[in-house]
Amino acid sequence: MKRVAIVILNWNGKHFLEKFLPEVIRFSNDLARVVVADNASTDDSISFLEKFS
Repeated sequence: MKRVAIVILNWNGKHFLEKFLPEVIRFSNDLARVVVADNASTDDSISFLEKFS
């Protein structure tokens, strides 16, 4: 089985992560690895993402 990576680029997009990331993770199941690459956000995106690690 081939694996896929879903890479989400983020910069101060906490409101988008809150809205969409749980569903992306839910629908990817074991089919894909979800990676969020953050570009030095200052809007608490990192603390939000720590909930998913």
